[in-house]
Amino acid sequence: MSSSNRRARRSALALAGAVAGAVLAAGCGIRSTAVPVDAGAAPSQVPCTMSAENITTQALKGIPVQIYLVCSSQLVTVDRTVQVDKAGSDRVRVAQALLDELRQKPPAAERQAGYSTAVPKSLRVDGARGGDRAGTLRLSEQPEDLRSEALAQIVCTYAESDTLAAEGTVVLGGPGNYPPRGYLCTSEMKARPKAVPTLGAGTGA
Repeated sequence: MSSSNRRARRSALALAGAVAGAVLAAGCGIRSTAVPVDAGAAPSQVPCTMSAENITTQALKGIPVQIYLVCSSQLVTVDRTVQVDKAGSDRVRVAQALLDELRQKPPAAERQAGYSTAVPKSLRVDGARGGDRAGTLRLSEQPEDLRSEALAQIVCTYAESDTLAAEGTVVLGGPGNYPPRGYLCTSEMKARPKAVPTLGAGTGA
């Protein structure tokens, strides 16, 4: 066989191999391309995260605060604006304003991102009774009768307020004659609000 024939044969074999490789790649679902393939954007809805355009600016004048909602079985802070005296002299008004925010169903954008509240809509808060320890707030339901998530939301929200928890302990009672108890907002409570709330030192029995 002449050298020209051998070169022609090698060229034919190389071409046949390239064609066969392309057929096999197509059969295996492999897409051959010389440039990166754009598979599209990743899903934009991340639990407990809202896009900037979904964060509503509070137009009303008031005091910016943070409250705790439930998301992905944890407590997560969200921003709110409440209508209370800046001096914060009336503890009950401050407590009720924060509780009102906790009682409300989160806006649509927050609900879509997975936020919810376990605090009953009918819940109210009042001041201390005679004989209560200093700083006591009394709810219209016994704290221990609330869902653990609801109590955790209230405790951690109130704990953020110097007016309501100057020493870090939130003292809560109910409508009954039971002594009030002190609660602490801990990292464990935020991570597992369904767990039994953490009692502070010197709590009532």
